[in-house]
Amino acid sequence: MTEDKKTRCSAIILAAGKGTRMKSDLAKVLHTLCGKPMLAYSIDVARAAGVEKTVVITGYQGDLVREAFHSQGLTFVEQREQLGTGHAVLQAKDVFRDYEGTILILCGDVPLLRVSTVQNLLERHVAEGAVVTILTTILNNPAGYGRIVKEEKDGNVLKIVEEKEATFDEKRIREINTGIYSVASRFLFEAVTEIGNDNVQKEYYLTDMIEIARKRGFKVVSLVTPDSDEVMGINTADGLEKASFIKMKG
Repeated sequence: MTEDKKTRCSAIILAAGKGTRMKSDLAKVLHTLCGKPMLAYSIDVARAAGVEKTVVITGYQGDLVREAFHSQGLTFVEQREQLGTGHAVLQAKDVFRDYEGTILILCGDVPLLRVSTVQNLLERHVAEGAVVTILTTILNNPAGYGRIVKEEKDGNVLKIVEEKEATFDEKRIREINTGIYSVASRFLFEAVTEIGNDNVQKEYYLTDMIEIARKRGFKVVSLVTPDSDEVMGINTADGLEKASFIKMKG
């Protein structure tokens, strides 16, 4: 890959979920934080990080999401059935058919993410020559999150194990997946085409791309952010209130 292709970057923002735990009929990413829909923060971060194109994967109330952001030069792709994160990314395959560069994958419900963290993620991705770079954080109580399983000798990532699939020892790992990635575009869309749903949830997990990469001999690394608050996904009204408080505090 040439230097130009190494530094090219576009974004996919996952914004298809209903967010049933919000106890509201409104799509989760349209709930406001400090006067702006949550999704706006992810869009702003992608732009500030210098992406060429931003693709938003919509689903529940997709029409409302598109209407709220229609004038912002975004590309919207619908995920008609919510079959998991791997399936969501697959919906953008045609948009990036001839694209060679890096795809930054963000979540539409992580409004506290810093631009500097995303820039560090992209820089590490290029510097390490990795095919996937995962943004992670360390939690005292990692229950419910995918665990980062690493090689002992070099610290490279072997796989991400979802909580429901994890062994007893894997559940003791405190480094967790935030759902934010930097991925080589060509590999990404080959991988999401291969991902299956042979798991407890019967969903197509984007995290399975890690094992696909390793089987092909590609390098996968992580970048740990020390501030777990900035990668907090908002799933409840209480979580939204907490994030608003953190945002206002600055």
